[in-house]
Amino acid sequence: MTRPAATPTQGPAPDGPPREHAAAGPRDLLSAAVDRLRGGDLGIVPVLAGLIVIWTVMQILNPIFLSSANLTNLALESVPVGVIALGVVCVLLVGQIDLSVGSISGLGAAVLAVLFVDRGLPSWAAVLAALVLAALIGWFYAQVHHRLGVPSFVVTLAGLLGFLGLQLWILGTKGSINLPFESGLVTFAQLAFVPPWLAYALVALSALALYATGRSRARERRRASLPAASRRLLAARSLALLAGLGVAVWYLNRDRGVGWMFVLFLALVLALHYALTRTRFGKAMYAVGGNAEAARRAGIDVRAVLTAAFVLCTTLAAAGGVLAASRLAAANQSSGGGDVNLNAIAAAVIGGTSLFGGRGSAFAALLGVLVIQSISSGLTLLNLDSAYRFMVTGAVLLLAVALDSVARRSRVAHGRA
Repeated sequence: MTRPAATPTQGPAPDGPPREHAAAGPRDLLSAAVDRLRGGDLGIVPVLAGLIVIWTVMQILNPIFLSSANLTNLALESVPVGVIALGVVCVLLVGQIDLSVGSISGLGAAVLAVLFVDRGLPSWAAVLAALVLAALIGWFYAQVHHRLGVPSFVVTLAGLLGFLGLQLWILGTKGSINLPFESGLVTFAQLAFVPPWLAYALVALSALALYATGRSRARERRRASLPAASRRLLAARSLALLAGLGVAVWYLNRDRGVGWMFVLFLALVLALHYALTRTRFGKAMYAVGGNAEAARRAGIDVRAVLTAAFVLCTTLAAAGGVLAASRLAAANQSSGGGDVNLNAIAAAVIGGTSLFGGRGSAFAALLGVLVIQSISSGLTLLNLDSAYRFMVTGAVLLLAVALDSVARRSRVAHGRA
C-alpha cells in the first residue's frame, strides 16, 4: 500500500514568524464593503446619502443655502446640540437612554451664568463647576439604576423634570442672565475663527494622521494574517481627505472661515472615536451594548462601563449647554428647553447609532446634527415656520429607526448580529 503524499503546510511553523497577508487592493475592499452592506452593516452610507439629498433640495429651493456665509452659520449653530448628541451616543452604545440631556444642558448654562456673572467667579471656574455637577448627576443616575434596578428611561425622565425645576430655582426671579460680550466665552462662541494658514495646516495634519493610523492598522492586521489595505490605497484615501477638507476650508474662508467652536466639536468627536475604537474601554462599551450578560461573563465590569457612559453623557450635555449660552450670550429659563432634548437624541439615532445598543460611532453625532441643522437652516431660509421643521425632522428620524430595524434583521439573517 502506498503512503499518501504529504500535503504542503498552509502557514508558518508554530515557532516561526507570522506569515504576512497580501495587501488588499481597492477591488477587494470594495467587494468587502458591498458584502457588509448586503449583510445589513450600513454604516454611515444612509446618513451621507440623506445629507446629500437634503443639501441638493435646499439649494434648488434657495440658492443661498450652500453659500459660504450660511454654511459657516450652520456649522456654528450645530455645535451645542452636536456636543450633547455625543453624550447620547455613549449611553445608546451600552443599550441605555438619557431623556434629561436637555434639562442638564440648561442647568449647566444656569450654573455658568450665576457663578460667572452674579458671583464673580472666573469663567473657567464656572465652566468647571457646571461640568462637575453634571458628572455627579450621571454618577447618581448610574447608582439608582444599579442599586435599585430602576430603568434608565424612568431615572432620566425624573431627571428631566427635576433638573428643569433646579434650573428655574437657580435662575430665580431674574429668569435670564446675560453674559458679558467681551468675555472669552462669548468671543470664543461668536467671533473666534481659525486663521486661514492654520486651518490649512490642520487639514494637512488630519490627512497625515489618517495615513499614519491606517498604516498602523494595516500593520496589525498583517501580523494577524488578515487582509489589509495597501499603501497606495491608504495614500489615495489620505489625499482624498486632504482635497475634500481643503476645498471646504477654502470655501468657508470666503466668508469668516472655520469657527474655533466647530474645531472644538471636531476634536471631541475624534477623541471619542479614538476612545471607542482603540481602547479597551471602548471595546467594553460595544460589548456591554451587544450583550451585557456575555460581557459580564467575559470579565468586563458592566457596572463601571455603564457608570462611565452616564457620566460622559451628562458631562457632555452640560458642555453643550455652556456652549449654547456662550453662543447666545445669555442663559435663561428656556435654555435647554424646546426641541434641544429631542434633537440631541434624534441626531445620535439619525447619524447611525442603534437604539438596540452595541452599534454606532462618534461620527454619528456629527453627521446626525448636520442633518437636523440643515433641515432647520433650509426651512428658515424658505420662511417656513417651525411646524414644518418638526414634521420633516420627525419623518427623517422615523426613517432612520426603520432602516436600523431592517438592517438589524438583515444582520441576524446573515449571522452578523
